[in-house]
Amino acid sequence: MDIASVIGMVAVWILLGWAMMTGAGIGPYIDIPSVLITFGGSIAALLISYKMEHIKGTFKFFMIAFKPPQVDVPGLVKKMVDYSTQARRDGILSLEQSANQEEDEFLRKGLGMAIDGAEADTIRELLELDMDQTLSRHKENASIFSTWGALAGGYGMLGTLIGLVAMLLNMSDPSAIGPAMAVALITTFYGSLIGNVLGSPINSILILRANDEALVKQLVLEGIMSIQRGDNPRNLETKLLSFLPPSQRISQFE
Repeated sequence: MDIASVIGMVAVWILLGWAMMTGAGIGPYIDIPSVLITFGGSIAALLISYKMEHIKGTFKFFMIAFKPPQVDVPGLVKKMVDYSTQARRDGILSLEQSANQEEDEFLRKGLGMAIDGAEADTIRELLELDMDQTLSRHKENASIFSTWGALAGGYGMLGTLIGLVAMLLNMSDPSAIGPAMAVALITTFYGSLIGNVLGSPINSILILRANDEALVKQLVLEGIMSIQRGDNPRNLETKLLSFLPPSQRISQFE
């Protein structure tokens, strides 16, 4: 669980709730027609904008923002160095059993190609293609939330215009203007809420998650290429540790 994301989301709702409670209370901010226009309209527009397979995965993507897959990167570096040491000592074919048991699909695929004797350029080309396509899919999934935020803002403004038209048609009753104006503005409030609490922040954190995954895959790719070339394990470790923050660069050879 990413504690910063959780704290941020909880804090946003607490601050907004507190601000509304100190004013007129929560009640005036609840309006069913405004909910239907802003939430319903923006979600309907998402159905037009994306394939159903993307929409079905929205909840899963949302959860990844707060609970991303955990990767022990220092442990991964150690594993790659151990593989390199074994390959230098016993030959790269000795890694076949380890490769077959490897849980990481990307690492298993790369090691398998190296063990099978594939050319270095072929291994790099195929693994980079895998990385690029995975990153592209993740960013496309993240874009659902930014699109939702933009659509919600538009539908919020549309709802406000609908409310203003209704208000202007009832100008003969001055006492109704204030409440009508409040209702008209609620849709803009809902649109801003979706865009700034759910849309943009979730999109941003999902892109960060995707970039983190791409960085780990780049680390694995460089490790596989070094193993395939038969590089010295110390040199491999030095290269892979450069992917880590300085505070995590602990060498197993020291």
